[in-house]
Parts: sequence; C-alpha cells; structure tokens
Amino acid sequence: MHTPIDWEPIRVTFWLTLRLAGITTLLLLLTGIPLAGWLAISRFRLKPAIEALISLPIVLPPSVVGFYLLLAFSPTSAFGNWLLQTFDIQLVFSFNGLVIASLLYSLPFMVHPIQAGLENLPVSWREAAYTLGQSPVKTVWKVLLPNCKPAILTGVVLSFAHTIGEFGLVLMIGGNLPGQTRVASIAIYDEVEQLHFETAHAYAGLLLGLSFAILVLVYSINKRVTI
Repeated sequence: MHTPIDWEPIRVTFWLTLRLAGITTLLLLLTGIPLAGWLAISRFRLKPAIEALISLPIVLPPSVVGFYLLLAFSPTSAFGNWLLQTFDIQLVFSFNGLVIASLLYSLPFMVHPIQAGLENLPVSWREAAYTLGQSPVKTVWKVLLPNCKPAILTGVVLSFAHTIGEFGLVLMIGGNLPGQTRVASIAIYDEVEQLHFETAHAYAGLLLGLSFAILVLVYSINKRVTI
C-alpha cells in the first residue's frame, strides 16, 4: 500500500543539512585561506607534518575520526567536562558538535585546492611583490589570492558537498535527533532501514538534484573565470 510522503520532516532535515554545510563552509573559508596561504609560502621545517595532520581525514575512515572526536567531546573527558562546567556547552549529540566535527573533517578539502592554486602561480609574482616591499601576508592577500579564484571556488564547493554527504562522522557525533542532528545522509539510511523507500527516494533525489546543480554552477563560473 502506497504511503503518502510527509514533506515537513524532509524540509526540516534539509534545512538543517544546508545550515550545517553553509556554516561549516564559511568557517572553513575563514580559516582555510590563511592556512593555505601560509603552507604555500612557508619553509617551516615541520611543514610536512602539519600537512600530513591536515590530510588525515582524507585517508582515515570517518568512523575513526568520529570515534576520537566523540571521546574528546564527551562530558566524561577532560575537555568535554571543562566545556560543560565552564561554558555549559555539550558538543556530543548537538548541532555545535556537528559543526566543529565537520570543520575538522572537511578542512583538507578547503586547504588543499587553495594551497595548490597558490603554489602553481608563477614564483616571479611573489618575488616581484617582495621586491616592491610587500610582506608575505600582503603578497598572499593582494597578489596571489585574487589570481586563485577557481581554486577558492573548488575548495568552497568540495567542502560544502563533502559536509552534505558525510555520514559516519555525523552519526558518531550527532546521532539521529530529528530537528537537531538528523541530516539528510542519516535520514536516508534511517528511512531505508525502516523500508520507507518512497521517503528515501525523496531525500536521495533532492540530494542528487542539489549536487548536480552545484556542479553545473561551478563549471559555469570556472569557464567564465578562465576565459
């Protein structure tokens, strides 16, 4: 028997998903650009170790990262208990916890494209800026970054899309609380587990359409930038 789809929970879940992805991407943009700029021009001896640390989420299973973040954020841990006692903040099974976890897990998807874009620019541009008295920071912000728009856009899209599609990490940290931590990827799994395939199709179709629209927009903008 066909069961009508209840669109209200879907609307709430998608709004929560988009809000999580939007806030995470904005924070990653604010933190990722300075970090990528520093990595692109730095000759720090421990730079490879820092790059490896940033890249860990790419090679580690999301459940591994989620497990250790769960231990760190738990009120029974020193850090989690300090947050709870000092600021009355609980990160486990909360939207704020999802944001912080997504920020850490999606960091390489923002940093790597921008860093690669900066490193691929002609070295002469940087040397000319230094000759004119520009500091390394001003060189990155005023000379290099304006010529890395496609790389920045790629980082934004990858971070946004990766946050939308993440499953294991958000399940470990946020669980499945409707209206609070239940994002679209968790909702699809939940609906399939309950054999509600019509609702699962609705979630999956919306994610598919959104992903396709984002990619079309990115390719269109990149084509205009490179012309």
